[in-house]
Amino acid sequence: MIDRFDNEFSTLRTAMNLRAYRQEVLASNIANADTPHYKARDFDFAATLSNAMAGKGEGALQMSQTSARHIQGEPGAPYGSDLKYRSEYQGAVDGNTVNMDVERAEFADNALQFETMITTMRSRLADLRTALQSS
Repeated sequence: MIDRFDNEFSTLRTAMNLRAYRQEVLASNIANADTPHYKARDFDFAATLSNAMAGKGEGALQMSQTSARHIQGEPGAPYGSDLKYRSEYQGAVDGNTVNMDVERAEFADNALQFETMITTMRSRLADLRTALQSS
């Protein structure tokens, strides 16, 4: 029975994890809007979700630790999301490519999509609760 729940929510869980990661990437772009030579980054959400659901790029890549004295490395991007540099709309004198209008719009859109997924998850859980209570 647990497997059925896991299958039901796996796509939504993966999509929510990717939306949360994209929010971090966009927030990083906004935070570095005044950093000289910072290049804005993003990834193709639809392609990354498609790859994740096809089993490509399962989870984050782990760094191997060949000695007990090594510092544990941070995992790579989740589900093999390929961070790319955002194309430059208008060059800045300091080499920064962050366009605040674009970043704010993408941030708001991503937050709205994430909120929609949370609402969908709540609705599905409420349906399951109703089904369990009526049986």
